[in-house]
Amino acid sequence: MSDPAEDTKLIAQAVEVAKAADLAVLVLGGNEDTNKEGWADSHLGDRDSLDLVGRQNDLVKAVLDTGKPTVVLLINSGPLSINYIAEKLPAILEGFYLGQETGVAVADALFGDYNPAGKLPVTFPRSVGQLPSYYNRKPTARRGYLFTSKEPLFPFGFGLSYTTFAYSNLSVSPARIGTAGQTRVSVTVTNTGKRAGDEIVQLYIHDLVSSVTRPVMELKDFKRISLAQGESKTVEFVITPDKLSFLDLNMNRIVEPGWFDIMVGTSSVKYQTAKLEVVAR
Repeated sequence: MSDPAEDTKLIAQAVEVAKAADLAVLVLGGNEDTNKEGWADSHLGDRDSLDLVGRQNDLVKAVLDTGKPTVVLLINSGPLSINYIAEKLPAILEGFYLGQETGVAVADALFGDYNPAGKLPVTFPRSVGQLPSYYNRKPTARRGYLFTSKEPLFPFGFGLSYTTFAYSNLSVSPARIGTAGQTRVSVTVTNTGKRAGDEIVQLYIHDLVSSVTRPVMELKDFKRISLAQGESKTVEFVITPDKLSFLDLNMNRIVEPGWFDIMVGTSSVKYQTAKLEVVAR
């Protein structure tokens, strides 16, 4: 959309189509011309905003005013600050760039023939002012602004399904190991919804005290499991020294004794935590 008069006409046409439909599906986002890196005056591509380009938000508002149930499908190369859509719409399907089978994949998901299980590989900020925005930040990296939350719009690892999952019985055994040792992490995942689905179980680790500043959490492993309605499965991870190691001030990869938080859950903000102690032996 670019010409104001033409934009208004197209929005009006979309509203008429929505009024005659049972449900509206709005395909929004951008393409290679609005989501790319700019490296020359003749090759501009970077933007100073993560908002939807043009009058796409106006289109959403107009269609929502019809009272018809509305789904938004995003086609985009990276995160967008879609605050209005996230607040007003009950269903958002993130597509990124799906390729030539986009239509088939989207139809399968929207009609319920396929139960989505994807998780975000990036963080969606609320605005460009939150950049850089990433889950594995340093403890003092996130500063807030007046009148807004400092939490992201959608966190790393987030993703909904047509069913729900519950986590329980997180354990680390043994809970005390040496710097060259290993341990097993187990958790029970239960499908608490009304249909079968896949869940991506995510393992994060936080080194509580170290000789150099470490991230608040790091994704170290994940597993995708399929669960029938009401079914439970025990998921296990093996924590080896490489999952606990880091580069010290001399750029040597080491494992330091101390306490670690072992976090297992459905995203980088929803998880259970257990303790692991590493000792010098």
